[in-house]
Amino acid sequence: MPLLFKDTTYVSETTQFLREFLEQHPDVAQGQVEGRALLWDKQVDRGFQRDADAGRVKQKAYVYQPE
Repeated sequence: MPLLFKDTTYVSETTQFLREFLEQHPDVAQGQVEGRALLWDKQVDRGFQRDADAGRVKQKAYVYQPE
């Protein structure tokens, strides 16, 4: 079989380090989940969002131009 088609999977040193680190420190993965929930996983109040969108004032193309 030619060398081009040899079945090898490359794993970078960075990936190896991260995998080993997460195996040794499982609490870090839980901290990542908690951090994501704190900043990103939020419930959106659709009614409030709709009211906020309706209350927007359209900005002029060039805001510094006098009327």
